[in-house]
Amino acid sequence: MKCENCTKKECSNKQRNEDRQNTPADVLNSNDENEEKSEFHKLANAKIFLSDCLACDNCITSDEAVRVFQQNQKELFHVLNLNKKCDTSKHKVLAVSICPQSLPYFAAKFSLTVTEAAQRLCGFLKSLGVHYVFDTTIAADFSILESQKEFVQRYRHQNQEEHAIPMFASACPGWIQYAERVLSSLVTPHICTAKSPQQIMGSLVKGYFARQQNLSPDKIFHIIVAPCYDKKLEALREDFHTPLYNSQDVDCVLTSGEVFQIMEQSKVSLREIAEVAFDTLFDGVKEAELIRHDGRKSDGYLEHIFKYAAKELFDTEVKDVVYKALKNKDFQEVTLEKDGETVLRFAAAYGFRNIQNMVLKLKKGKCSYHFIEVLACPGGCLNGKGQAQTEDGKPDKALLRQMEDVYATVPVRLPETNRQVQKLYQEWLDGMDSMKVQESLHTKYSTEKPAANNLDIKW
Repeated sequence: MKCENCTKKECSNKQRNEDRQNTPADVLNSNDENEEKSEFHKLANAKIFLSDCLACDNCITSDEAVRVFQQNQKELFHVLNLNKKCDTSKHKVLAVSICPQSLPYFAAKFSLTVTEAAQRLCGFLKSLGVHYVFDTTIAADFSILESQKEFVQRYRHQNQEEHAIPMFASACPGWIQYAERVLSSLVTPHICTAKSPQQIMGSLVKGYFARQQNLSPDKIFHIIVAPCYDKKLEALREDFHTPLYNSQDVDCVLTSGEVFQIMEQSKVSLREIAEVAFDTLFDGVKEAELIRHDGRKSDGYLEHIFKYAAKELFDTEVKDVVYKALKNKDFQEVTLEKDGETVLRFAAAYGFRNIQNMVLKLKKGKCSYHFIEVLACPGGCLNGKGQAQTEDGKPDKALLRQMEDVYATVPVRLPETNRQVQKLYQEWLDGMDSMKVQESLHTKYSTEKPAANNLDIKW
């Protein structure tokens, strides 16, 4: 990260402006836009109604609103510009981690395969000055493995522990925000404690990878590219902050649509970009093949946990999971029968209409499910509002169908078969049942409703 095309004299002339750039601000306003000029300074801020994603009246504080608003493309270019200056003490290693559900968006937009889109997106980001580009699938491997272990433990102790069953999935930040801020202790004890793939990736990059590169975590600026805006709120959580280094595990979240905006502003098409393989967390190794998990529109928690639980609890091999649609296509169930008895009953509840119906059943003591995969977006993660929207904010159904088609072509791999994950359990976490596993891969949820200063905002 050497200083590019500047001299000591020029840096001195720029020092006053640089100091202004690094002055903390309580809120991003129109004056801030003039402090760091580049061809990207006119990028639009993401807009989405809170009622569209979280569907409640008490979800976000004024401080959170400001910090969410500040997570945009300007953050990326602010770091890129600092890396071009002579003061190396302010340089950052830029690492971008891309969610697998974002890649079909770029594939559909540019008529590419998912692998082509991934490698050209990697090439585009590196052409901007990003140092490392990772795939978050390895983090989803950890999250799924920890979730399925926890489910089996909860199932076995359901008669001793009041809140063991049902277990709710924990990967969707919109759902978690709603559960903590609105439902509180009614639901939070039922939520799986495994971190989401985003935040496990944060632990990997700021923990394992930083150590491998002999870097302090605060010297890495970690960006996640994700399909929805709720991921921005998740990155702000206090439990994903390292006080020793004053560093968040994830520094900034950009939606797929925001990255596409950067391409539009720079007049670049992915079809024109050379393909570059993803980096991995291991030195000298490139990501050879793009893979995904079982699950049509998400990371497939339901399918993986169902198959694992059937084998561990009832010694039953399940090859194909058969969904039964209930009230609508976003509310489906899966069951396992043994000796004429239903021993496992799982549900997929997508969208807040189905989530609220599920919670109502729990409140009345009529929830018969053992596990519920909860996603805030109807249609699942591919339909995240950061990528599957038209310009007027409506769902882009044609684009979503294309995304589903290309996503289905990506090969599936079981988390258990990932050798790198097994290696990381030993090298990074001191084994599969260590205290480090709990510290790095699990979290806790609030059981008290905070008094939020509600804002009628768009983000």
